[in-house]
Amino acid sequence: MADATAQAGRPVPEGVLARLLRRKLALFGFAVILLVVGGAVLAPWIAPYAPDEQLFEGLTIEGAPMAPGGQFLMGTDLLGRDLFSRILYGARTSLIIGVVANGVALVIGTLVGVTAGFVRGWTGAVLMRFTDLMMAFPALLLAICLAAIFQPSLWIVAMVIALVNWVQTARVIYTETTSLAEREFIAAERTLGAGPVRILFRHILPHLVPTLIVWGTLGISVTVLLEATLSYLGVGVQPPTPSWGNIIFENQTYFQAAPWLVFIPGAAILMLALAFNLVGDALRDVLDPTQRGQG
Repeated sequence: MADATAQAGRPVPEGVLARLLRRKLALFGFAVILLVVGGAVLAPWIAPYAPDEQLFEGLTIEGAPMAPGGQFLMGTDLLGRDLFSRILYGARTSLIIGVVANGVALVIGTLVGVTAGFVRGWTGAVLMRFTDLMMAFPALLLAICLAAIFQPSLWIVAMVIALVNWVQTARVIYTETTSLAEREFIAAERTLGAGPVRILFRHILPHLVPTLIVWGTLGISVTVLLEATLSYLGVGVQPPTPSWGNIIFENQTYFQAAPWLVFIPGAAILMLALAFNLVGDALRDVLDPTQRGQG
């Protein structure tokens, strides 16, 4: 098949992986993600201390946090806990919530968008007006209200974030589905007697996979940032469970005396969100046929 394509004078398309490997920013993003995932998975073996262990030698004689270096790679917090250990376990929290919340948001958004775009009629109109109504609420404010109603925990926070993040996916999938449903090959399938189920699962959904991959990757960065914001505001993951957001919240009073307590978790949040954005942008360019030849 490749020979026939080449003989016809058309270039043989490069593989997705090959095109990704030529993008230095995407490789940097992959490296950061692998580093964070590796640290989170291996935290019980890498972390020198338990994340909630208060160490007698973790405070100075005056009771202040220890600076980075020596026994404590990233220093200690105001309770004498090892910051490096808490960062590693906090990565687990961010990744679990990022993957779970974004996965649930993708499922909800896809169901709503595909149903509205494929079924049309009053069903589609009601679903999209509900989506518009949800988009009218500020996501952060809605998440704070939901988190305040339910007792915050790891899984509750993940579900709250999913409930406010599905609307963008639903809008994008609705637009894609509406466009696909009007294509000539779909009309030809209907003419040949194909039923709605066959058209949906054999033709509509496979064409949506690249869009879902891109939005799934980009959405994790949004989820990580929202989780950190909720934890910082005190309505996210609750102590003693470490989260990059609540690490900043707990230590913000020492910002001037011990700036590493805010800078290190803040940099971790920034780097992880940036990494997923870089990979998501690269995937969008690679999976979008109109972008071929530009990267």
